[in-house]
Formats: sequence, C-alpha cells, structure tokens
Amino acid sequence: MDLDVFVTAHQAEWARLDGLCRRRRLTGAEVDELVDLYQRVTTHLSQIQSAAPDPTLVGRLTSLVARARSAVTGARTGGWHDAGRYFATTFPAALYRARRWWVPTALVSLALVAAVAVWVAGHPDVRAAIAAPDQLREMTRPGGEYEAYYSSHPASSFAAQVWTNNAWAAALCLVGGVLLGLPVLYALAGNIINIGLGIGVMAAAGRLDLFLGLLLPHGMLELTAVFVAAGMGLRLGWTVVDPGPRTRGTALAEEGRATIGMIIGLTAVLLVSGILEAFVTPSPLPTWARIGIGAAAEALFLVYVFVVGRRAHHMGDIGDVEQADRTDELPVAA
Repeated sequence: MDLDVFVTAHQAEWARLDGLCRRRRLTGAEVDELVDLYQRVTTHLSQIQSAAPDPTLVGRLTSLVARARSAVTGARTGGWHDAGRYFATTFPAALYRARRWWVPTALVSLALVAAVAVWVAGHPDVRAAIAAPDQLREMTRPGGEYEAYYSSHPASSFAAQVWTNNAWAAALCLVGGVLLGLPVLYALAGNIINIGLGIGVMAAAGRLDLFLGLLLPHGMLELTAVFVAAGMGLRLGWTVVDPGPRTRGTALAEEGRATIGMIIGLTAVLLVSGILEAFVTPSPLPTWARIGIGAAAEALFLVYVFVVGRRAHHMGDIGDVEQADRTDELPVAA
C-alpha cells in the first residue's frame, strides 16, 4: 500500500466524518451519511493496521472512529440500571463461568488445610516450634486469644475492619493474577497455613468444637469469596501464558475486565461475611444456630452462582461489560 496515495484518496471522507461528529444536531440524511462514513473509516483503519501501520495515522483514525462510534450509538451514562444488571446477570455469570477455576482451588485448599491441621495436631514437636507452651495455652484456654478475638472490639468497627482487610486481600488476588498468578499462590498458601495451624492447635487442646463454632458461621462465605478471587486470579495468570484462539491483547482485555469487575461483587459478598463475623460469630446464640446462619448464607451464594449465574451464562452473558462499552475489534488480514 502507498500510504500517501491512500491518505490523499480518503482525506476528504475523514474530514467530513470529523465534521459530522462535531455537530450537535444532524438531519436524517446526515445521520445516514454519518453511519456510512463510520463504516468506511473503520475499514480504512483496518486496512492501514494490516498493510502500513503508521503509528500517527493509526492513532488519528482510532480517535476518529471512537468519536464516530459514540456519535452513532449515542452517549450512555451509568445508573441504577447498570448496577442492577451487574448483580442480576454479569456478576453471577462471571462466577459461574469461572467455576472450573475456583471450585478446584477451594477443594485443593481445603484438603491442604486438613493436612496441615492433622500434622500440627498429631505432632507435639511441630506445635512446640510454633510457640512456647505458655503461649499455646494462652491462645487455646477458655477466654483465650482465639475465643476473645471476635469480641475484642465493638461489632460495628470490627465488621468494618474485617470487611476492609478481606476486600483488600481479594482485590490483590484478582489483580495479582496478571503476574502469572504467583502472588495469588503466595496469598493462598499463607491462608491455608494460618487456618490449618489454628485448627491443629485447637484440636490438640481438645477445643476443636469451639474453634469450628467460631470459624464456620462467617468462614464458609468468607473463604468461598477468597477462593473465588484466587481462582479468578489464577485464570487471568493462565491467560497470559495461553490466550487460546484470541490474540493475547484481546484475551487479557476480556478476562481482565471480568476479573477486575469481580472486585465489586466480591466486596459485597465479603461485606456480608464481615457482618456475620462481627454480629453472629460472637453472639450468645447456640453453636448450631450460628453455624446454621452461616450455612444459609453459603447456600444462598451457591444458588446465586449455579442457578442465577448458570441461567445468565447460558443466555450469553460472559461476565464482561456490555457490548456497547467494549473496544471495537477490527478485522485484520491473516
């Protein structure tokens, strides 16, 4: 392609499209012309990207196409409709679509937690390496550190602190996936070890029932959110390695938008678990009632994923933003 000849041949069309994009009011004929020119210039941009990708010209036409696209489709502002759509279809669809990542992550993590707990509970020398006997007694005794933790602060401030910490950890897992998932594995390993140590130490002290009664009411939903964040982060990391039939840029853009979008939904899930941890876990309710409330919250979440999310996914929602908000994918020559 002779770029100078191409520019000379189509300069007038680009100038006309630019002029139409700047107008506030268009006649019916001008609207038709705007759509026709938008389609032509999109094709011109594709041809230049394929045959003679001059950075300056590509940037100029990309900007022109973007403005023309906005003029053709109309400006769209976010609102309650977008928030409702996100929680009704986009978020559950993203959860369901990523199930092959976060469900195995959860199962493997829980198996490792059990292995660590059994190892700690069955080996006094391991517990001695964790802390001195006096420290272990202080942690596990009635009214000790493990038991007092959940009632050591006012419930409202404790809920806010727990929510903020968990939401931040989930966000780091999601965003850290782009670094080949290594930060995700590190965070997941720390979580597994901490929970396994707690269960093992309390089991060795004969107080496992108390510990599970304090952990399960909020922990079922909280850990599920952590596993979802880890699974999504790992999927994003794998996309860097193997983007599949898409170009790596397209794959990362699509998976990245879905992953980053999960932060909003998981923050809401972790808000619920934070409320449970602050108000239900330390409450005087019987253990079976507290665990029952946590199990109900977990069951509702799973129904949300595997019923609502499955339906939304089968209707074509992939957990990405709406088509109108995505970047145009222009055809290129093979």
